[in-house]
Amino acid sequence: MESGPYTSHVAQPLRELEPDDVPVVDPEQVRQTVRLHRARRKARIEHRKRTRRAGIRFWLVLLILLVASVVLSITIWHEIQSLFGL
Repeated sequence: MESGPYTSHVAQPLRELEPDDVPVVDPEQVRQTVRLHRARRKARIEHRKRTRRAGIRFWLVLLILLVASVVLSITIWHEIQSLFGL
């Protein structure tokens, strides 16, 4: 194994910010951004809820139609038996 110069992979120390380098923060812009992200999160959650409810409604309607078709088929079969004496 060859030994070479030691090089550290550690990050360089953070430089100190000059007083004129300090980022300007607009409190109104921060509040507006927070409101925007909250509104997006709320819309995403509402969309998820609506999608879940739509899936439940779909399966419920499908089940009701299936039960109605089975009841109708049985009723028709009984009427055919009583009319033709099968």
